[in-house]
Amino acid sequence: MAASRLELNLVRLLCRCEAMAAEKRDLDEWRLEKYVGALEDMLQALKAQASKPASEVINEYARKVDFLKGMLQAEKLTSSSDKALANQFLAPGRVPTTARERIPATKTVHLQSRARYTSEMRDELLGADFSGEPELDVRKRSGVAGPRPGNEKQSAAELDLILQRHQDLQEKLAEEMLGLARSLKTNTLAAQSVIKKDNQTLSHSLKMADQNLEKLKTESERLEQHTQKSVNWLLWAMLIIVCFIFISMILFIRIMPKLK
Repeated sequence: MAASRLELNLVRLLCRCEAMAAEKRDLDEWRLEKYVGALEDMLQALKAQASKPASEVINEYARKVDFLKGMLQAEKLTSSSDKALANQFLAPGRVPTTARERIPATKTVHLQSRARYTSEMRDELLGADFSGEPELDVRKRSGVAGPRPGNEKQSAAELDLILQRHQDLQEKLAEEMLGLARSLKTNTLAAQSVIKKDNQTLSHSLKMADQNLEKLKTESERLEQHTQKSVNWLLWAMLIIVCFIFISMILFIRIMPKLK
C-alpha cells in the first residue's frame, strides 16, 4: 500500500530531526524541540487515519519519536552522570528511516551522545576542566603539563573499547534473558498441556467412579431384595417343620399310654 501524504511528511521531518540530532547544536537551539513536538502531532494524526500503515511501522515511528524526545530531555539535565544514566534508558530505532541508511540514524545518535556524556564524565573525574583560572595557575606553578594529544587519543580509544565490551556484554545478557524467557514460556505451555490432560483424565475417572457407584447401589438393592426373599422362605419352612414336630409329639404322647 502506498504511503499517504501525511506519512511522507512525517518521514521527511523525522529524517530532518535525526540529522539535526547528529549535529553539534548550540545551547539556545530551539528548532529541534519544536520539530519533535510536530512529529508527535503528526504521529497521532497518522494513527487516527483510516488508511494507516501497519502497526509495526507505526510502532517504529513512535519508538524514534520517543527517542528524540528523551534525548532532548536528557540534554536539559545539569549533571553529566545524570545525562549518561538517562541516555542508557533510551531505545533507538531498529529499522533505518530511509533506504539510503545502512544503520538507523537514531542508533548512531545514541552512540554519539553516549560517547559525549562519557567523555564529559571522564573530564569531570580527571579534572580536565581548564576554564577556572586558579586550577590553571596551580598547574602552571606545579609544572604539571596538560595531557598530550596522543595520550588523549589512546585514552579515548581505550574508553571506546571498554564501552564496546560493555555493550556486547549487555547484548549477550539480553539474549540470554530472552532465551530464558522463551524456555520458561515453552516449559509453561508444556506444563499447561500436561495439567490439562491430567484434568481430563481425572474428570473421566470421576465420571467412571460415579457410574460404578450407581451400578453398585443398584446391585446392592437387588441383592437385598433376594436376601429378604430367601429369608422369608426359610422362615416359613422352619415354621412348618416346628409345627410338624409339635403335632408329631402330641400324637406320640397320646398313642404311647394306650400301648401300656
